[in-house]
Amino acid sequence: MSYLTRLRRSAVAVAALGAVALIAAGCSGSNSSDESSGEALSGQVVWADYGGATNETRQTAYFDGFTEETGVDVVSTDIEDAVYMSMLEGDEGDYSIFQASAAEVLPETENLLEVPEEAQGDLLPDNLKPYYIGGFVFGIAQGWLTDTFADGGPQDWADFFDTTTYPGKRAWPGSPGSFDASYEIALLADGVAAEDLYPLDIERAEAKLDTIRDDLVFYTSYPEVQSLLTSGSVSIAVTVTGQFTALQNAGEDVTVQWNQAFSVPSGFVAQADVDNEAAVEALATYMNDPERQAVFSENTGYGPVNSAVFDYLDDDVAANLVNSPEHENVLEWDNDWRADNYDDLLNSYTTWLAG
Repeated sequence: MSYLTRLRRSAVAVAALGAVALIAAGCSGSNSSDESSGEALSGQVVWADYGGATNETRQTAYFDGFTEETGVDVVSTDIEDAVYMSMLEGDEGDYSIFQASAAEVLPETENLLEVPEEAQGDLLPDNLKPYYIGGFVFGIAQGWLTDTFADGGPQDWADFFDTTTYPGKRAWPGSPGSFDASYEIALLADGVAAEDLYPLDIERAEAKLDTIRDDLVFYTSYPEVQSLLTSGSVSIAVTVTGQFTALQNAGEDVTVQWNQAFSVPSGFVAQADVDNEAAVEALATYMNDPERQAVFSENTGYGPVNSAVFDYLDDDVAANLVNSPEHENVLEWDNDWRADNYDDLLNSYTTWLAG
């Protein structure tokens, strides 16, 4: 397999593998024990995410092997907003581990489990490292079918708003909770420097979005973007970069503009008093192994949170990951500001969408 074609190992990789080996050595079979606590690993971990191909890849990259080595069943279920938001605030819920954005996690860290150091991704921001399990990095960028612009497409967000030079409709997030980088994109297009984005000027951003509102085609689920592009309904799309990867995997020639793309950390958390804590921590460490993360990144197009993963990826695979070392002009959100102002962003975007 291509993720094994490069055999260089960094010190981080060796440390992570060593930590997982300790767990595996004491955890083979349902009666195995956790080295750090002496507890037997058994039972199950209920994992809540958004399903689909990404969950299937987690099953093959992580869960199947973890169950085989430890005897702990990882049971996947579709995440429900009301359940996980309540759990973030400390209420009881059905999930052992559940997906949550940085803006949702940061205000609630006192309610969350801190995972072992060997389970923490070194590419995550310091204030998220202790809490994220199975972390990954997704990109938000603009992309198009390459032959749409034979002479080259937009080079930045200002070009995205230039519908004269780059004609055609634009696919744009149409679900209130998926405002993603909408305000940041609009402000960059309006001439705000990246280092001056925060605090976001929401009113200015909405005014800029209004200038191309008639050229926007709103989607309410990410997979819609693929149909909008391949049908010719839009010429350019703004979305999570995994959708462009899916099109490329299906044989489409897609150009992704990495300049001014956004690199966004995400992942999963557990409550501080989670049931079967030993199994949860063991799974967290297992998922931080660079070879396993390489399998996940290669098949999903999501970037890793362990820097050693890049030692296991072919160059062409790494080039399609937003946090690849070669992407020097990728931007990052101010997760703290967005966390503090999440409700304002959500309410504002909801109102703007309603027109």
